[in-house]
Amino acid sequence: MREVQVPPPPPDGLRSIGELAEHAGVTVKTVRFYSDRGLLPEAVRSAGGHRRYGPGAAGRLRLIRSLRALGLPLPEVARVLDEEREAGPALEDAVAGRLRVLGSQRKALNWQEAALRLVQESPPGERAGRLRLVGALGAPPGTDPLVRFWRAWLPPRMPAGATAAFLEAAVPEPPDDPAPAQVLAFARLNALVQQPCTGGERPQPQIHGAVGARGSVLLYAGLAEAYGLAGACLRRGDAPRPGQELDCFVAAYAGAYGRRDTPDFRRVLTGQLATDPRIDRYWQWTAEVITPAGAPREPTPGTAYDWLLAALGAETAAAA
Repeated sequence: MREVQVPPPPPDGLRSIGELAEHAGVTVKTVRFYSDRGLLPEAVRSAGGHRRYGPGAAGRLRLIRSLRALGLPLPEVARVLDEEREAGPALEDAVAGRLRVLGSQRKALNWQEAALRLVQESPPGERAGRLRLVGALGAPPGTDPLVRFWRAWLPPRMPAGATAAFLEAAVPEPPDDPAPAQVLAFARLNALVQQPCTGGERPQPQIHGAVGARGSVLLYAGLAEAYGLAGACLRRGDAPRPGQELDCFVAAYAGAYGRRDTPDFRRVLTGQLATDPRIDRYWQWTAEVITPAGAPREPTPGTAYDWLLAALGAETAAAA
């Protein structure tokens, strides 16, 4: 391989734009571009108005090219150069910001690829419908429609902390690297929560109209604990049965109503919960979104609720 000859530095330490370009192995146009944007200031101008660059210009140009090779935008490059330290906080911030951008871009590309595979692998009769479903999503999609759905569904005047805790459990985050089936499930969720409700109002459980802000806090804090206990049973494959999971579930309703947990209360609660509106498809598709391909189905608040409701119904029937 032929050795590249680097021209020696001039006697006065100053280089013309052409000499600097040759020394750095770039074009004159590149040096002029960075110079015109203030990233590579010249030391002086010759009598004829030509740019002359000082001894540090070559190192500064190498740093600029390294930062640009990593994809950093010009404003970030300028901040790193202004700090006059190659490994200072400005560089750390710039690298962290670039990594966030790349992560977002990678997530968007993963979603686009999975969506395209979904359309490609769909039966011909379903392809157009699925294309419309996934086409309504962003890449990567957001969760704002799901959050709005639940905020309208939850009891009025529910405290912000309790609302946030429920939303964390009820709103699935889109996977960073989804399978086509997960894209389809999330698209179906998105369409479900945005379709108009019959009569213009979303049906809600009876208890939402019977408890105030304090009652809703007690209810949803207790339900979150009960759902966690029931989720462990679901993962083990346990059949619905009385136990601490059911006791915690009933205690949440008893606390919200200000009642004692008695057999009569459990009997009335069984009948009330049996008539509450259901959104089974939401929880079905949520499970598909949060469960990786080939893995056992992850429990959701909906499947935990069904397990607990079945346990309550079996206990009530046995007592009767």
